[in-house]
Amino acid sequence: MARVFADRLKGLPAPATIEMAARARALRAQGAPVISLALGEPDFATPPAVVQAAHEAALAGQTKYPPVDGTPALKAAVARKFARDNGLDYAPSEIMVSNGGKQVIFNAFMATLNPGDEVVVPAPYWVSYPLIARMFGAKPVFVPCREEDGFRLRADALAQAMGPRTRWLVLNFPSNPTGAVCTQADLEAIAEVLRAYPDTWILSDEIYEHLVFDGARAPSIAAVAPDLKERIITLNGVSKAYAMTGWRVGFAGGPADLIAAMRGVQGNATSGICTIAQAAAAAALDGPADLVADMVAVYSRRRRMVVEALQAVPGLTCALPAGAFYAYPGVAGCLGRRAAGGRLLESDLDFAQALLEEEYVATVPGSAFGASPYLRLSCATSDEALAEACARISRFVSGLC
Repeated sequence: MARVFADRLKGLPAPATIEMAARARALRAQGAPVISLALGEPDFATPPAVVQAAHEAALAGQTKYPPVDGTPALKAAVARKFARDNGLDYAPSEIMVSNGGKQVIFNAFMATLNPGDEVVVPAPYWVSYPLIARMFGAKPVFVPCREEDGFRLRADALAQAMGPRTRWLVLNFPSNPTGAVCTQADLEAIAEVLRAYPDTWILSDEIYEHLVFDGARAPSIAAVAPDLKERIITLNGVSKAYAMTGWRVGFAGGPADLIAAMRGVQGNATSGICTIAQAAAAAALDGPADLVADMVAVYSRRRRMVVEALQAVPGLTCALPAGAFYAYPGVAGCLGRRAAGGRLLESDLDFAQALLEEEYVATVPGSAFGASPYLRLSCATSDEALAEACARISRFVSGLC
C-alpha cells in the first residue's frame, strides 16, 4: 500500500528547540553528562497553592467535559488578569482557553488564513510562528530586528514588510529568543504603521510579560492603541510566569467574532481542555503576585551571571536581555575556525552541534529563529548547571583553531 500524506507536511520540520532537546536526551541516556539549555522550561515547581487547587477541584468532581472555550471560573480569572495587568476589558465572549499558547496561534491562523496570504514575523522569532503559518499555505515575511536596536521591532522596518496580502502581524515582546522588550513609544510607532492596513490582524504573544528586569515594562499593544483592539488577539498563559508548562493552559482575549471562529476550530480538534488544569490556572492568576516576583528575581540574577560569563569569552558577544529567561550570544567571531573534534564551524548550527558533541551542552542555533550567527541559551535552570555550562562553552571556544 502506498502511503500518501498531505502536501502541507512537505518540508515541515520539527521545531529546532524540540529537536535539540531530543538529541540531548539521547546523549544523556547513553551516559553523557549533558547540560541542556535548549528548552524554555522553568526549573521551579508549580506553586503549592496551585497544585492544591487542582487537587480540590478533582475531589469536588470537576472532572466532566468542559466548555470548548474554557470554564466560567477560569474565563472570569482571565478577565480579571487582563484588567489588572494590562488595562484591557474583555467580556466572556471575547475570551477563550486553549491547550497552551500554541493552540491559540493554531486556532487563529486556521480560522483566518488562506493560501497565498502573508504573515509578518519579526526576526529573531519563536520557531512555531512561521511553521504554523506555512501549514495553512501562508507565506511568512520576516522583518529583521537588529542587535544594535536591542532586537526591538522598528516601525520603519515593519512598514517595508507590510503589503496588501498581509493578514497577520505577530508581536512577541518580551521576545523568545532574545528577551527584547518593546517600549510604549515603540508600540505607538508600530500602531501607526498598522492603521494603514485595516485588514491585518495582530497577534500579540505576551507569554513572558511578567518576566522583565531592571524596571522594564512590557506594555500591551491593545492598551497602547485601543482603536486597534478589535483586530488584536492578546495571547498569554500560565506556563512561564507560574512554572506550569506541563499543565497546558493558554488563553486569549480578542474580538468576539474572531474568538467564535477560533472556538469552532478548537471544538472540532481538541474540544475543551482539562478541567483540573483550568482550576489550577485560575488559582495561579488570582494568587499572590510575590510568587512571580520571587522567580523573576532569580531569573534576573541568572541572566546577568550567564551574560557576564559569555561576554568574557573571546569571540562571543552577548547583549543583556531586558526580559524572558534566555541569553542570545553571537558567535560570528568563532566561525571559520575548527573545533577540537575536527568540525569546521561554518555556521551557528555547526557551532551548536560541535558544542553538544564535544562539551555536552545543548543549545539552539540562531538560524532556527531566523537570525544568524547566534545561539539561544535558556537561563531557566540551576545556578550550578548554568555556571558549568558557561565553563564548558569557554573551554570549547578556547580549543578552536
